Amino acid sequence: MPNDPASTAEDVVIRQMRDQIIDNDLKILQALNQRLALVSRLRAYKEEGGMAFVDHSREEWMVRYLQGANKGALSDAGLTEIFGHILELTKRETAD
Repeated sequence: MPNDPASTAEDVVIRQMRDQIIDNDLKILQALNQRLALVSRLRAYKEEGGMAFVDHSREEWMVRYLQGANKGALSDAGLTEIFGHILELTKRETAD
């Protein structure tokens, strides 16, 4: 049966692709945790120096830079959306 969930779970190609996807998901997770650690250090440094943590012009520059660097299937709108979420999450996760 083509739509049988059991046959899908046993399909070698599907299993291999899912393994590759989870490997990439783990890399994304590691990169997000590294980003959070760096931003946490940056936030502490800026606060010690009396500087504002959020720099909207830097955020806008970063998104434009990433759009220029993007050579994959992710659209500019998709990139803007995902990094908007990442920026908001980073601000929340690094707040004291």
